[in-house]
Amino acid sequence: MMNYIFAGMIIISLICAVFTGNTNALSTAVINGAGESINLLVTMAGALALWSGVMEIADKGGFTKALSAVLSPVLRPLFKNVNKNSRAMKYISMNVSANLLGLGNAATPFGISAVKELKKLNPESNKATGDMIVFVVMNTASLQIMPTMVGTLRQSYGSVKPFSILPCVWISSICALAVGLSIAKLLNGKD
Repeated sequence: MMNYIFAGMIIISLICAVFTGNTNALSTAVINGAGESINLLVTMAGALALWSGVMEIADKGGFTKALSAVLSPVLRPLFKNVNKNSRAMKYISMNVSANLLGLGNAATPFGISAVKELKKLNPESNKATGDMIVFVVMNTASLQIMPTMVGTLRQSYGSVKPFSILPCVWISSICALAVGLSIAKLLNGKD
């Protein structure tokens, strides 16, 4: 679907540039945009590599087990069918902690692993369980204490105070998470 959207945007841009006589501006924007995208990619890759490495070290050092224990009182009511010492809960905890730090891309591998583990607990393999739905909602509308990747982006584009957005991030992520979890729990009443 995204391929069609991007292709449509490119085609519309080309048509508009030709009809408005701005083909030079379009070609300049394409060339400059390509260069800027490489710079952004390097910046984001550096931040992502750093935090992915930190999360991997935390896992190998046993920090994730301790984190699972700390997050257990909050996560247990949301995932009643998941054993608190299971691999699924470990990956859920790691995903939540990465999302708390605003590391959406670093949280993705943990999220995929958590869903794989939740799928193993699923008696009906062709249907998502309530725990899976709650996890996906929680991952998508994640609470962010420190939006690291957004701060990195803002700093790379010259923001003097890249984390001045913290109160807005906290309010919006708390509201999104509360609404998402409420709806997921309401629609999956028996789970």
